[in-house]
Amino acid sequence: MSELTSLTLASALDGMAQKRFSSAEVTDAFLAAIEKANPHLNAYVVVTAEQARAAAKASDARRAKGSAGPLEGAPLGIKDLFCTEGVRTTAGSNILGEFSPTYESTVTSQLWRDGALMLGKLNMDEFAMGSSNETSAFGAVVSPWRRGNQDAKLTPGGSSGGSASAVAADLCLGATATDTGGSIRQPAAFTGTVGIKPTYGRCSRWGIVAFASSLDQAGPIAKTVEDAATLLQSMAGHDAKDSTSLPNALPDFRAACSRSIKGMTIGVPEEYRVDGMPEEIEKLWAQGIEWAKAAGAKIKKISLKHTKYALPAYYIVAPAEASSNLARYDGMRYGARAAGRDLNATYEQTRARGFGAEVQRRILIGTYVLSAGYYDAYYLRAQKVRQRIAQDFRDAFAEVDAILTPATPSAAFALGEKSGDPVAMYLNDIFTVTANLAGLPALALPAALDAQGLPLGLQVIGKALDEESVFAVSAALEKAAGFSVRARKWWL
Repeated sequence: MSELTSLTLASALDGMAQKRFSSAEVTDAFLAAIEKANPHLNAYVVVTAEQARAAAKASDARRAKGSAGPLEGAPLGIKDLFCTEGVRTTAGSNILGEFSPTYESTVTSQLWRDGALMLGKLNMDEFAMGSSNETSAFGAVVSPWRRGNQDAKLTPGGSSGGSASAVAADLCLGATATDTGGSIRQPAAFTGTVGIKPTYGRCSRWGIVAFASSLDQAGPIAKTVEDAATLLQSMAGHDAKDSTSLPNALPDFRAACSRSIKGMTIGVPEEYRVDGMPEEIEKLWAQGIEWAKAAGAKIKKISLKHTKYALPAYYIVAPAEASSNLARYDGMRYGARAAGRDLNATYEQTRARGFGAEVQRRILIGTYVLSAGYYDAYYLRAQKVRQRIAQDFRDAFAEVDAILTPATPSAAFALGEKSGDPVAMYLNDIFTVTANLAGLPALALPAALDAQGLPLGLQVIGKALDEESVFAVSAALEKAAGFSVRARKWWL
């Protein structure tokens, strides 16, 4: 049944609608694939096999009665940052222990409303803090991709590494993910998949474990641009339980994928040409520009002059918000607890044992920049830089409809190659953090292979609330690139 796991979401939904196969058959195929692959990839931290089979059976019954939803019977993977009722949710951390929520996140509840079902919870960097999925308390996720004939284990990117690896390895039809500084787009680019971070506020944050509340945004990782649009249609929407949720009506994202980009103007920011960027990335970017021209778009050079300040601003704002959000984990109300001689010692022991090194590092940075005497010098200044970056985009979008950039400064690297150098790791976010700081929609799509046979991606950034243009441009580039290479299943 391996042919069922290789289907796109769109083709699987069509096949079930035409009764060529059932949700139960698709679900069993994915569970069999997970059983074989997960010991090698470590993409899933919880597999909900019985729950998935029961949901598939119920889905097939609904379809038989003619009451199928838009995602009816589609088996998905859920990043372990989304609270799932009755199923362990850890955010990749020891500090949450065996926490099993008594409620469902808004995003996942909307997926179930539309007929999707859960195969399990996906591995991730602890509290979404990482760019390689090496900070998880459950161990690193391994990419299904390999460099040529080498056996070196590669990163699938982070923090949504489990989501990207699972989609790339055909262990689900699509996956939920979150993006605070690039955690959807960088893993998608590393694994030959498609990932979109929508406009800040498009998807409710209610029931998603918080990292940096003004930056976090949920989105899908999928096999194609159309699949990503289909998933986002269900994930997005206004939620009264989230004060930052946008009340705007949802456009038809899937329809936007077939829209012509003839006459659109696409901006190319000079500031994204960084020192040391591989020639292959430069060539791919130039090729992307040519593809856009061939599809009828106009190309315009633009300036996003504060781009060079984006990464330092991000690594002040995000840790500051993290230090505030993670203060709630004290071992008192839920999660793991380490006993101490008194209350303060219990707090200290719980956090020392519960939080990993990278999370501790970011909490310390965040606490420092928010402390008396440093708040104005660091945090307030970073917020001012953030506003300048947002203004750069507003100025650019007065002249262009979308912006085209590389998705990452390199292809995937091996596990352990950069984990000893936090600054080198942080530089992976150099092309992605600006969209988070400005709250803009941005999508990464696979477009080529490098000399070692690894995927390289392009990024399309759009105006706030204009995911339609992002999908239109991305679909046109996807069609031109014709990227159809899949990772070799070396674990079989």
